[in-house]
Amino acid sequence: MMDFDEMFSSLNRFRASANSVLSQYEPLALLLVPILTLLSARILQSVLRVVSEKGLKSAVLEFFMASVKLVPGVQKYIDAEKQKVVDKLQGSGKSKRDGWRSELPKLGLGVEVIDKMKDEKQKDVAWQGKCSGTVYIAGNEQEGHFSLINEACSMFAHTNPLHLDVFQSVVRFEAEVVAMTASLLGSNEKASGGQICGNMTSGGTESILLAVKTSRDYMKVKKGITSPEMIIPVSAHSAYDKAAHYFKIKLWRVPVDQDFRADVKAIKRHINRNTILIVGSAPGFPHGIIDPIEELGELASTYKICLHVDLCLGGFVLPFARKLGYPVPPFDFSVQGVTSISVDVHKYGLAPKGTSVVLYRDHEIRKHQFVAGEFSLLNFHAFLIFKAFTEWTGGLYISPTIAGSRPGGLIAGAWAAMMSLGLEGYLENTRKIMEASKRIEKGVRQIPELFVIGRPDMTIVAFGSNVLDIFEVNDVMSSKGWHLNALQRPNSIHICITLQHVAVTEDFLKDLQDSVRTVKANPGPINGGLAPIYGAAGKMPDRAMVQDLLVDFMDSSC
Repeated sequence: MMDFDEMFSSLNRFRASANSVLSQYEPLALLLVPILTLLSARILQSVLRVVSEKGLKSAVLEFFMASVKLVPGVQKYIDAEKQKVVDKLQGSGKSKRDGWRSELPKLGLGVEVIDKMKDEKQKDVAWQGKCSGTVYIAGNEQEGHFSLINEACSMFAHTNPLHLDVFQSVVRFEAEVVAMTASLLGSNEKASGGQICGNMTSGGTESILLAVKTSRDYMKVKKGITSPEMIIPVSAHSAYDKAAHYFKIKLWRVPVDQDFRADVKAIKRHINRNTILIVGSAPGFPHGIIDPIEELGELASTYKICLHVDLCLGGFVLPFARKLGYPVPPFDFSVQGVTSISVDVHKYGLAPKGTSVVLYRDHEIRKHQFVAGEFSLLNFHAFLIFKAFTEWTGGLYISPTIAGSRPGGLIAGAWAAMMSLGLEGYLENTRKIMEASKRIEKGVRQIPELFVIGRPDMTIVAFGSNVLDIFEVNDVMSSKGWHLNALQRPNSIHICITLQHVAVTEDFLKDLQDSVRTVKANPGPINGGLAPIYGAAGKMPDRAMVQDLLVDFMDSSC
């Protein structure tokens, strides 16, 4: 072995040799080279990360546009043009916020405030039977089911399920809403494992956020994944983009297949050692088409990753449509591999706005993120998702979901909606809206200038045109009082059929035929129409500019 003297001698020779070589360079160069090398490495790492996340084409385009904006005067010109578009979207040159109150009145209005609210409500547009989705309950807000849930909400408006020991009625309502929803989605099937659990949230976005975060943390423990990625079809809801941003998850959006369903092979190609979650929708919001959940379940099981199914639209339709004999492919916890489901009660469940449910296959998936509290109710073990804080000076604190305090009135309204309708009520409602959807789909297919996108599985009919500007058709429909959803890639519009539309399907088809004739006879944007903006946004290569446009519009509107 080399003794200490020999090792010391070798180190001296190495030092002398190194000093001899380095003596050829300026001291400043020796100082700057390592710093510049490190800086270059960091820049290269950032470039490669952007290319990896956005693709080479998008990354180059983003760099080019950022460079162009550095040219004097260009950014100022772009800002001015964006403001013109924002003004166009608002329908006038002034902000909608003009005239809005910014301070408390010196003297309170007392009960007169109700009259003022009624006056303001009169300024809302007529929505009865004219809006895609939006309002799912039949009739108007003074009668029938509307009146029932309004009374339920009012009765429990003061309650907050955060206080479990005080408002025990609302705690029970929530548990039963979760249990009843789970029973519709396979909790009683042997294949589900019999441990379906979950709780209520404020809407589909929060349900999706919770499911994504739970999947991330579960996969971190199970597989040690610290750089998580998830894969979704381009048709999946934008809530997944929010979740990816909030929870630092790399998001891969993959194209759908020729039938506008999730492309399982494309999703499989993107799976790697960092994948935590894949996603399917039943149905997807844009086109009303159910993704191949069984195939996605097989993929999730094979790679031992999570699969979330977005049933926010279909959760209170598909179980009943299947009972009515419609061809509905498997979509719920009866499919092996499905680990979580989101379902909105405030859509076809006919509950008040702000009510959704997130469900998990079992407690194992969830326990690594949350501390779970359990109680038995009506022979059903309902588990609420809790986050516990043990070191706060305010005491031991525990609350479900993202919110702390939650409106017990909405929970009560959801329970009242489900209990008042029952299985027979939902079956009858589903029969009505499915029949109305088929009438509308058939009617659209009979208009030669239009085509229906894919084969809708449920209550959304999306359509486009190869001979007309479909956004101009939408503008004419808007002038007739209809409020439809404009889609992109491909350019199209859709109507989400609700109970509001059951009696007006023929009116809708007549107005649509008339609108097509109008655009065919007089092509070009109508005064005040938004077709040019939708068309330009769809073709604009700089998506960051489109994003800025939307932010500016929202900022000036509320």
